[in-house]
This record gives sequence, C-alpha cells and structure tokens, in this order.
Amino acid sequence: MTQISINGVQRQVDADPDTPLLWVLRDELQLTGTKYGCGAGLCGACTVHIDGQATRSCLTPVSAVGARKVTTIEAVDQGQSARVGQAVQAAWVKLDVAQCGYCQSGQIMSAVTLLSRNRKPTDADIDAAMGGNICRCATYVRIRAAIHEAAKALA
Repeated sequence: MTQISINGVQRQVDADPDTPLLWVLRDELQLTGTKYGCGAGLCGACTVHIDGQATRSCLTPVSAVGARKVTTIEAVDQGQSARVGQAVQAAWVKLDVAQCGYCQSGQIMSAVTLLSRNRKPTDADIDAAMGGNICRCATYVRIRAAIHEAAKALA
C-alpha cells in the first residue's frame, strides 16, 4: 500500500511501485480526466501537477510521488492555483478551444502551470510552455488565444 495526496485528499493505493501514476489515477482512483495518449511522455495528454509542476503521469511511477501533492484536471480549479485554473477553464470555454477535446485536460494543466509562473506570457513563452502538448485537431491558435485571454482575466 502506498499513501499519496491526490487533489488535496490523502489516498491509500494498492499498486506496484513501478505502476505509472496515470494508471493509478484512472484505474484505481477512477479519475479519468487525465488521458492516456502515447505512453511515452511525448503528447501531454496525461499531464498532471506534482507540487504545482506540469508532469507527465504516464512516465511517473507511483513510488516517485511520495509526499508530494498531485493535482489532476478534476481539481485544477481548486486549491492553490484555483484562480488560475478557473481563468484558464473560462477562457477555454469562451474561445471554444476544444474540438475533439481529448488533449484538453493536458493542455489546461500545462497552461495553468505557465500562468502560475508568468502572468504576462508572450507568444514565445506560450509556445515553449505548451510545446510538449500535442493536439491532433490543431487548435493551437485557439489555445494560444485562450492563454492570453486567461492572462488578461488574471491581470
């Protein structure tokens, strides 16, 4: 048994220490907002926050989490980054960012990390922060616009 903090709640999980955090979240804890994309940390669909840092959960063994705090898309609008998470989600809706929507939880988690650290990102800042998140529908222009919109709302 391993104890981890997920979305502000201490949870006991029965998983092999090498099990990727993604599968613990989805299969054991039923937190299915975090998506499986490539399994190699290349697409960003599985992005969660660990201590506020965007992290690929498909590559992170549950044993590596330890006492650190994991936040999933289900709680991105709560806790320490609540204001940023709410602004990002509102901008996503306002600008109708999602097309198929599959990658959007990872996109939002990365955008929240960016705006938590930089409230006035340039296009280059956004491109650098979001570069590891792939959108098959190519909504990159809307994603960038939504990040600017969220930054404006946070100003």
